[in-house]
Amino acid sequence: MSRLSQIFAPKEREFFDLFEEAANNCVKAAGLLQHMLEQWPDDGQSLREVVDCEQEGDRITHDIIQRLNQTFVTPFDREDIIALASGIDDIVDFIEEVADFLGLYRIEASTEQAERMAAVLHQATRQINGAMPRLRSLQDIHHYTVEVNRLENEGDRILREAVAALFDHGIDPMMVIRWKDIYERLEDAIDATETAVNIMEGIIIKNR
Repeated sequence: MSRLSQIFAPKEREFFDLFEEAANNCVKAAGLLQHMLEQWPDDGQSLREVVDCEQEGDRITHDIIQRLNQTFVTPFDREDIIALASGIDDIVDFIEEVADFLGLYRIEASTEQAERMAAVLHQATRQINGAMPRLRSLQDIHHYTVEVNRLENEGDRILREAVAALFDHGIDPMMVIRWKDIYERLEDAIDATETAVNIMEGIIIKNR
């Protein structure tokens, strides 16, 4: 390793460490949301823990941006670093919104479709977490991208089924509006996993 590489490599490792930390936090938040929906309304502790994950995600994103401003040479383009940091943070933000809506809207019981969407979201975050270490050596993540795309399609299918069920079962109109909000935020979170993994794949292709 050259002297120049020795100077800059530690800072590069910091970026990768933070991205892996962000991906881990994302999986934790999605797992908490899945558990929360499966146990609702008996699981109030998970709501507090999801909020903690959202705050942790903000801290990690702030650390990435701060290091970006202090670093002359970065492992890949600055705009890609910002895009990926923001992309992972968006997932956790949407998760926190879903958790918040459950309490805010005084939801009395979960639905099968919400639990299934949360399970899809959790699986998608696991794929991102599995792919993230491969950024260090720019290894191919096509398998992960394909799987996240498949899960995003599955999430869309469940959403359509969920919205149709709301109107089929003659639920109170206000409850229809509230559940539609929750389903759409779950969809937003799943869509955000697809955005994040596509950013990752783009970085790898660009820098090979």
